[in-house]
Parts: sequence; C-alpha cells; structure tokens
Amino acid sequence: MDTELTALETKVQLLADLCRQLRDENRTLRQTLLQTSQENQQLQQKLAGTKERVATILAKLPEDMA
Repeated sequence: MDTELTALETKVQLLADLCRQLRDENRTLRQTLLQTSQENQQLQQKLAGTKERVATILAKLPEDMA
C-alpha cells in the first residue's frame, strides 16, 4: 500500500509540475501573441499609409507615364 501511495504521490507531483510549466508557457505565449498582434497592427497602418502615398503620387503623374 505504501508503494502505491508513493507512486501516486510521485504522479501527482509530476502532474502539478507539468501544470506549472504549461501555465508559464501559456503566459509567455500570450505575451508573445499580444506583442505580435500589436506589431502586425502597426505594420498594417504603415502599409495603408504607404498605399495612400503611392496612390497620391500615381494620381499626380501625367497619363502617358502612369
């Protein structure tokens, strides 16, 4: 019986350790996702601004050059 309890205790400890590890990994992944999403949003805004500037420049070109 003691052997079974010791084995169960070991398994519970391993499970608790795994849960802590996964929680830490999830926290890191959430932070990375947030940073990446913010970066993506900034790049999309930058791209939209660039598209507008290019469209403005193209509109100013004479017809035979465009």
